Amino acid sequence: MSAYLIAFRAIVSREALRFVHQRERFLAALVRPLVWLLVFAAGFRAALGLSIIPPYQTYITYETYIVPGLCGMILLFNGMQSSLSLVYDREMGSMRLLLTAPLPRWFLLFSKLCGATFIGVLQCYAFLAIAWMFDITHPPFGYLSVLPALLIAGLMLGALGLAISSFIKQLENFAGVMNFVIFPMFFLSSALYPLWKMAESSPLLYDICAVNPFTHAVELIRFAMHMQWNGMALLWTGLAMVVFMTLALWGYDPARGLTSKRQ
Repeated sequence: MSAYLIAFRAIVSREALRFVHQRERFLAALVRPLVWLLVFAAGFRAALGLSIIPPYQTYITYETYIVPGLCGMILLFNGMQSSLSLVYDREMGSMRLLLTAPLPRWFLLFSKLCGATFIGVLQCYAFLAIAWMFDITHPPFGYLSVLPALLIAGLMLGALGLAISSFIKQLENFAGVMNFVIFPMFFLSSALYPLWKMAESSPLLYDICAVNPFTHAVELIRFAMHMQWNGMALLWTGLAMVVFMTLALWGYDPARGLTSKRQ
C-alpha cells in the first residue's frame, strides 16, 4: 500500500472518529436546518407570499425549495467546524506533525478536506431522511443525482474553512470569524428565497447574492435534486473551490504564509 493511500485513509479515519466522539456536533448539525424547515418556513412563506415556486421546470412547495439551501447550511457549518479543529491542532502542536510528514502539503490538506466533506455529506443525507419523514420529498432519483453536487459544494465550503483557519492566530478568535462569514454567506444567498424575489426588493442585494459562492453551491444542489443540469453554478462553485484551496495552501506554507510565524 502506497504512502499516499495510507496517509489519506489515516486522515479521513481520524476525522470520522473525531466526529463519532462528538455526538452533540451531529445533533447540532441537524437541529439548525430542522428548525428552519419546520418552524421558520411557514413564516417565510407567508411573508414572501409564496406557496408554490416554479423556477426549476416543476412546481414545488416552499419547504421543498429551501431543503437544498439547508443542505448547504449543513455543509457550511461542517466545513467551518472541521477547520476549527485545525486551529485547535495547531495550538496543541499536532498540526505541525501533520504538515511535516514526508508528503506534499497540498495532499495532506486535501485529505483533511475530503474527510470533512464526507462527514458533511452524511449529515445532509440524514437531514434529507428526516425531511422525507415529514413528507418533504424530492424525485426519488434526485437523492442519488444530488450526491456529486453535495461533494463539490462540500469541497468548496470546506476549502473556504481551510483558508480562513490558516489566517487565525488563536482558537478563541475563530468563533467570531465564523459568524462573520457564515451568516452573511447564508442569508445573502438563494438558500431561503429565490433571487428574482430579491431583485424585486433590492437590486444591490441581488447583485451581492449573485456573486456569493454559496448561492451557486445551493443552486447546484437544488438543480441536481431535480435531476437538472446547471453548468454555470458548477463552474462558479469549482472556481471558488480552486481559489479557496489556493489561499489555504498559501496560508499553510511556512515559507510564504503566516503559519511559520505562529508555530
